[in-house]
Amino acid sequence: MRIGIDLGGSKIEAAALDEDGATLVRRRVSTPRHDYQGTLTTIKDLVDAIEFDLGCRGSIGVGTPGSISPFNGRMRNANSVWLNDQSLDKDLQAVLGRPVRLANDADCFALSEAIDGAGRGAGTVFGVIIGTGTGAGVVVNGRLLNGPNAIAGEWGHNPLPWPNGDEIPGPCCYCGLHGCIETYVSGPGMTADHHRRVDIALTPPEILQVARNGDKDAEETLRRHEDRLARGLASVINILDPDVIVLGGGLSNLQRLYRRLPDLIRPYVFSDSLATRIVPPAHGDSGGVRGAAWLWNAISRP
Repeated sequence: MRIGIDLGGSKIEAAALDEDGATLVRRRVSTPRHDYQGTLTTIKDLVDAIEFDLGCRGSIGVGTPGSISPFNGRMRNANSVWLNDQSLDKDLQAVLGRPVRLANDADCFALSEAIDGAGRGAGTVFGVIIGTGTGAGVVVNGRLLNGPNAIAGEWGHNPLPWPNGDEIPGPCCYCGLHGCIETYVSGPGMTADHHRRVDIALTPPEILQVARNGDKDAEETLRRHEDRLARGLASVINILDPDVIVLGGGLSNLQRLYRRLPDLIRPYVFSDSLATRIVPPAHGDSGGVRGAAWLWNAISRP
C-alpha cells in the first residue's frame, strides 16, 4: 500500500493506493496554518487513521510547496511560509517512525499524470502547473527528475522568451527578478495583465465569461495569455522535447488552450512540425496526492 500526502496551504489531503493505483481511501482536513508542529501532528493523525481503517502500514510520500534544499536539508521557496527553513523530511520521519519521501507538488502532479494519467506510456512528460503560481515537473520513462539543485522543471522562473517591446523588463516577481514567465501566465499574472490594460480587476474565470459575452478587451487578454504561454512552452520543447505536456492548475480548465496552443507554439519550435501533445490532466485536483503516493521507486537522483 502506498500513502500519499498533499500538503497544501489551506488543506492537507491523504490517499492510499493499492499496487495497481486504485484509491483505497481518501481523507482531507484543513491545514493548521502558521503552525509547524500542528502540521506534523495533522499528517501523523491522517496516516494513523488510514492505516487503522485498512489494517496495514504503507509507504509515505509527501507533496509540498517549495522543496528541500540539497545544500542545507531545509525547506525553501514554500508559499506556506511556516514550512521554510524547517527539516520537514527528517521531522516527518521522526513523527511517523519510518522513511518518508518528499517532492514539490508540481513534481507530484507530473508523476501522477505520467504513471497512470494523461501521459501514461509516454517517454518524457512535462507536467505544468498554471494556477496561483507556475511550476512543473519532469518525468522520463516513469522516473521523476530531481537534479543536483532540486529545481528540475522550474520553467516559471525563466524570463518570458521572445518578449515584445511592452514586455520588457516585465512585472516584478517575488523571486526578486523581473519578467518571469510566472508573472504573465499564472492566474494572478492574467488578472494583473488585464488590470494594466483596462484598469478593471477580474479573475481568470471572470475574464473568460465577459469574453464569451463579447468583451473585446477580455478576449485580447486571453489571446495575450495564450501567446505568452505558447512562447514559454516552446522554449521548454526546444530544450526537453517532451512527448506530452499535461496542463494542471486552475487555468488548465480553459478548454480553448488545447485548441489554440499547438498552432501558437509551432512557429517558435526549432522543428518543421510539432509532435508534442498538449493535454488536460486525467486526475484533476487528485494528481498531487496520487503523485505523492507514487514517489517510492519513481525518483531519479543525481
